[in-house]
Amino acid sequence: MMTDMTKGSPLKILMKFVLPMLLSMVFQQMYNLADSVVAGRYLGVDALAATGAAYPITVLFLAVATGASIGCSVVISQLFGAHDHVRMRAAVNTAVITLIVLALVLTVLGQIACPALMTLIHTPDDIFDLTMVYLRIYIAGLLFLFLYNTATAIFNGLGDSRTPLYFLAFSTTFNVILNVVFVTTLDMGIAGLGWATLIAQGLSSVLAIITLVRRLSHIKTGRKPARFDTHLLRRMSVIAIPSICQQSFVSVGVFFVQSLVNALGPFTVAGFSSALKVSTFALMVMNSLPNALSSYAAQNIGAQDIPRVRQGMRACLLMSELIICSIILLFFLTGDQILSLFMGSDANGSVINIGVQYLLIVAPFYPLVGIKNCCDSVLRGGGAMGSFMVTTLADLVLRVVLAYVLMPICGFAGICYAYPLGWMIGTSISIILYISNIWIPKYIRQATRQGFVIRPIRRAETEEKTHMHHLHLPFAVKH
Repeated sequence: MMTDMTKGSPLKILMKFVLPMLLSMVFQQMYNLADSVVAGRYLGVDALAATGAAYPITVLFLAVATGASIGCSVVISQLFGAHDHVRMRAAVNTAVITLIVLALVLTVLGQIACPALMTLIHTPDDIFDLTMVYLRIYIAGLLFLFLYNTATAIFNGLGDSRTPLYFLAFSTTFNVILNVVFVTTLDMGIAGLGWATLIAQGLSSVLAIITLVRRLSHIKTGRKPARFDTHLLRRMSVIAIPSICQQSFVSVGVFFVQSLVNALGPFTVAGFSSALKVSTFALMVMNSLPNALSSYAAQNIGAQDIPRVRQGMRACLLMSELIICSIILLFFLTGDQILSLFMGSDANGSVINIGVQYLLIVAPFYPLVGIKNCCDSVLRGGGAMGSFMVTTLADLVLRVVLAYVLMPICGFAGICYAYPLGWMIGTSISIILYISNIWIPKYIRQATRQGFVIRPIRRAETEEKTHMHHLHLPFAVKH
């Protein structure tokens, strides 16, 4: 079901939209955690360390898929909010074709570069072969990863957060079942984990694309949408390329930090990778609200209702911080029990202690991440991608640099302290950029300074007036 987020209570709309997204994020992280849990409990510490060592490389590919899908989601949201259904459907066609080509190119490059990437992050010799097996299978399924992320981004851009939840719930459940069957019954080892992920994600992505095509066929337009629109591709690229860079830079940061951890031995790698995945689970759950805010902001900016964007920002921030406080409390009370899920009955105490140390250092600073994510989502929804990248890069660079500076002094704890220190700087920059209103389109800021009031779009206009570059004059009135 598609949702017009340009009318109604911002709080109610965001809550209704975000609950499926929140559950989707939980399932997505369960999907990511399933391999580590099965590896740790049934295959041992080496297999768990291998999935952990592969993590920064898999995140790098995921970052490209996520960043590219953000570009199409924002543009589709803006066109949907402006009731420009012809160009919105053209944007969908363009996004799907482009991302399929990108996925195929990365699959070839990934298979070629896989050994070099593992060597670059100093993967320990005793888990090198295991990591290689897992990574090659993961890379073979990149097309399915890109298809699923594209479909999810388009559904979210149309205000539909329920459909991606259904497919993800199916995919996660199927993945867990296949993991256990392939590892325990068929004795496929770590290769079984990779094949389980590929098969589950492949089936889910194909079903999602079929559903998307059927859903879009119900949107009637006055003229046939273009199969491929180079103008819309450029417009999506303006948002997608910085998003890919931002997501990739974050992954590169994890890449370099992982290389530091790998030098500390398999137990530290296993403990850190387990804690990092648990922390990433929490951060992604926390980010479900800001992700909803990004679609909400894009639709309302497309409808030219800036005050409504600010209302949504306040509502999202309140809900986000409530969720974060609950997560912090959970980690402090049950952190060791959560981490023990990654181990068998013979869980190594050193591995769990390393993971608990990481969680207890970084978790108290999650509220900063909540504030930063909300500000960044409005920047992204408004297409202010340069500013969006500035906040991310400041946070990332500082975290990586501090990890390298502090580790010789404080050991593993120094790597942990680098995270909250980076968040402090990044959050400060995000707040400043949000307050500066740089996310508001230039024509709206100019019209406001000239004494015009921008009238929000509340109904579909004629197709001749729905092109974005025509929006600023027909809907502005003088004070």
